[in-house]
Amino acid sequence: MMPNNAIRKTSVMHITYDMRIGGTEMVIKNIIEAADTERFNMSIFCIEAPLGPWGSALEQAGISINTHARKPGFDLRLISAIRRHIKLHNIDILHCHQYTPWVYGALASIGLPTRVIFTEHGRFYPDSSSWKRRIINPVLSGITQRITAISKATKTALAEFEYIPEHKVKVIYNGIDGLAYNSEKSGEIKHSLNLSGASIIFGTIARLDPIKNHDMMLRAFAQTLTVHPNAKLIIIGDGELKAHLLKLCDSLKIREYVIFTGYIPYPKDYLALFDVFLLSSLSEGTSMTLLEAMSLGKPCVVTDAGGNKEIVIHEQTGLVSANNDMEGFADNLIRVATNKHQMIEYGKNASARFNEQFTSRAMFAEYRHCYDGEPLNG
Repeated sequence: MMPNNAIRKTSVMHITYDMRIGGTEMVIKNIIEAADTERFNMSIFCIEAPLGPWGSALEQAGISINTHARKPGFDLRLISAIRRHIKLHNIDILHCHQYTPWVYGALASIGLPTRVIFTEHGRFYPDSSSWKRRIINPVLSGITQRITAISKATKTALAEFEYIPEHKVKVIYNGIDGLAYNSEKSGEIKHSLNLSGASIIFGTIARLDPIKNHDMMLRAFAQTLTVHPNAKLIIIGDGELKAHLLKLCDSLKIREYVIFTGYIPYPKDYLALFDVFLLSSLSEGTSMTLLEAMSLGKPCVVTDAGGNKEIVIHEQTGLVSANNDMEGFADNLIRVATNKHQMIEYGKNASARFNEQFTSRAMFAEYRHCYDGEPLNG
């Protein structure tokens, strides 16, 4: 029995696809780990399997996680399962991450005192919608107490493609714990990769997928080598395009200047080696690797995709070029490599901006306002 002076914790259940390693999953993990455990009781409900490594780690830390794999098509039984779970565990707040979990979560909450929060974590390039969403989304919005987006670009897309009025959407940027690296291990990696003679080390961390636009990055890097012939490019990640990208390096005659490391689960000691972090994506929400790079004081050269230009302030924390503009991207690589003093200043500014706005603590403070039901100030 609860003591008379005890304060009942607010029960928050995050509903998502799964808890495998990814941007959305990291946000959920960081919210849970930053939350005040004396005020909030956090849990997770996954609508797909497998649970994933982050889910398993959170379970071991005492977080309740349930899964109910949805069936193909529209799964009415999933709505019933979520509704039963909400009632059984007295869930106060249902925090839905991404569109499909929102649909199922919001419908499951109808008629219950549970408050619904929907967070859109990013859009896909090119964006699109459907007549079904034009009908259902205003209804879902009406039974949702808070709608948040991880960037202004995502907020605008919700209005344009999901028919959700912009004034109803609050921007809450992703936040992470700043990285700490092992300088001795980074030194060993630098030696093993034969990087000691590099004039500048560019690097990126992203799956080898068309949306990340490594093609454009490699072509821009090839132009950079005409001005900085001792530059190196490290590409961390794996994926369907690896063979294609290796062939492209051969055709551009830059194979000896590009290092493909493959997938590395925790690449912070590699990231520490970069002089400049690159992100050439066609589409982004709020890139977690971009935030990680800034936490280590790395200047960033990015494309104007999604929330990139909201995170990287042009000519202050890095350089931003138009989306899919190879010439503009190459010019920015050459600019930052040519002016080392400016590159160092960008890095210092990036670190300061990260600590001011993009930490896990800053992110959770914003979500806490939503959980407490404070007035919307988007």
